Amino acid sequence: MPLTTPPLAPQTLKTLQQLGIATLQDLQAHGAVAAFLLLKAAGLTITRSTLWQLAALTQNRTPQALAEAEKAALLDALRRHPPVAVFPPQAEMEHFMHQALVQAELSTAAGEIPVGAVVVHQGKIIAAAHNTCIADHNISHHAEIRALAEAGRVLQNYRLDHCDVYITLEPCSMCASALIQARIRRVIYGAAEPKSGAAGSIINLFADNRLNRHTAVLGGVAARACQERLQQFFRHKRNRPSESL
Repeated sequence: MPLTTPPLAPQTLKTLQQLGIATLQDLQAHGAVAAFLLLKAAGLTITRSTLWQLAALTQNRTPQALAEAEKAALLDALRRHPPVAVFPPQAEMEHFMHQALVQAELSTAAGEIPVGAVVVHQGKIIAAAHNTCIADHNISHHAEIRALAEAGRVLQNYRLDHCDVYITLEPCSMCASALIQARIRRVIYGAAEPKSGAAGSIINLFADNRLNRHTAVLGGVAARACQERLQQFFRHKRNRPSESL
């Protein structure tokens, strides 16, 4: 069933449609709180009454039927919700992810685990890096850490709140912490890391209420290409047992 005006205000309805939330089923899949935060992230000026409307719609009720306890629960969920952002179009994200994959290839050539990262500021890559832990004898030299350091030098600021970071592999806890501390706006990664991923696979540091939350995360962009790069690397390593990581 398509969303309509009324009950939604025309600009709210238009923005939801632009966000890909055009039907009641779409709204229910996202949830009222996430949809409300997406509207705000899209730049719409809205009040709590919009949250009540969205919640009521998901339940086939009127806003007036919501009890005060239900409204309080919605506000609490709003406070606890992980950061939300409007992400770039899929084609744009895949373009930048493929640039990160170019960096991952440099890791492969050097015998390092193939992970690459690029930092994007105002639509342009300002930093690109790959893993160099083995060559530098430094466990902190993951692609993300090196890319953040280079972006800081370019912008002359360790705070990178207007930047996006594209990573071929879900960040570990060390890198997730660095991304959060740098106040990166959006993190987009390719393949999930089931053994140490800190963006949802093992833990989601980006959603932890105890930390400063500035960074929205999206995984699965060009995931197959990113995963295949890793699988090829480790197949090659298994066939050459004398080499160690």
